[in-house]
Amino acid sequence: MLGLSLGYYAISAALTLIERYLAEPTIGQQVTQLNRSRSELDVLDLMQQVTYQAYLLMPVALAVYLLSAGGRRVRPLLGLTGPARAWWKDLGVGVGLAACIGLPGLALYAIGRALGQTVRVDTSGLPDAWWSAAVLLLSAAVAGVLEETIAVGYLLTRLRDLGWGAPAAIVASALLRGAYHLYQGWPMALGNVVMGLVFAWWFHRTGRLAPLIFAHWTLDAVAFIGPEVVPQEWLVDLGIT
Repeated sequence: MLGLSLGYYAISAALTLIERYLAEPTIGQQVTQLNRSRSELDVLDLMQQVTYQAYLLMPVALAVYLLSAGGRRVRPLLGLTGPARAWWKDLGVGVGLAACIGLPGLALYAIGRALGQTVRVDTSGLPDAWWSAAVLLLSAAVAGVLEETIAVGYLLTRLRDLGWGAPAAIVASALLRGAYHLYQGWPMALGNVVMGLVFAWWFHRTGRLAPLIFAHWTLDAVAFIGPEVVPQEWLVDLGIT
């Protein structure tokens, strides 16, 4: 399961980090681009973007299938149940988690950039097209579903089935999250480990995955859309760009 998704990304990110330290210019002067354009033709680019996002959800479908082995019901297993008020509560908790994680995350990114140990993250390589904002929001949603379902819901459940204790499973989930962010530099990877500890602990404590998906979507949506609407001089002053 992990070899088809986040485990592969973790190994690839670690190799990328090694390459960044061996390459020129220095890592602090390097750039990584998210949500890159996939075609010079506008309509085909849109179709490629949607197809790629659908592809990223295939490991989620596999995880759901594997979790349902033996007749288990996946929705109660991941806490994706309840009346409307429970989902509204999940949304509120998710936004709160996003604020608690996002603001220190911005500070960590600025510190990492100041230390020259974090690459500049270009969150959108999409063209100035009518569909770009929608694709960025879709990308944020898919990232939330993919990462939280596999790194938290699936991994903690499977490790529990294998007899792992909760502390070990939580740490394993957090280390996986940090590993597949190594391509951004070790400060951001470390920050994601902390985020992973909080998220995995929350799922272990409450059994509900939705708040983590909402929180992740909020964080990525702000990161993807924010640089497009916030004045550039503000980003420079904050040390973000």
